[in-house]
Amino acid sequence: MTGSFWWDLLIGVGAALLLAWLILVVALVIIRPRGGLLREALRLLPDVLRLIRRLAADKTLPRGVRIRLGLLLAYLALPIDLVPDFIPVLGYADDAIIVTAVLRGVVRRAGFETVRAHWPGTDDGFAALARLTRIQATA
Repeated sequence: MTGSFWWDLLIGVGAALLLAWLILVVALVIIRPRGGLLREALRLLPDVLRLIRRLAADKTLPRGVRIRLGLLLAYLALPIDLVPDFIPVLGYADDAIIVTAVLRGVVRRAGFETVRAHWPGTDDGFAALARLTRIQATA
């Protein structure tokens, strides 16, 4: 194998990673909370982190849900963001956007009442979380 092969491989992998990152950024722009919801999400972050930790520790939830929540906690603990903080709006919002997307999936799998039972904050805080994630009780 020649040096040219390794350069081609390195360039190809780099291009694929760049393309994947760009697709992720576009997806984050599309699903980001609108208006004041982003501020609400950032205000709720401490309660949301406690909620995620409680849900991840709940052995009654499906393993896939707990794995997703564990991966989310690991991502939030990393000092590296998917979108650098110097990018306006999205730079600081990527964590809130990713948490919102994961919580929507968790509610679909675990149920509204389970998430409500683990919520550590106030009723107003949970109402804001429900608006942010567009989760609602099923009748």
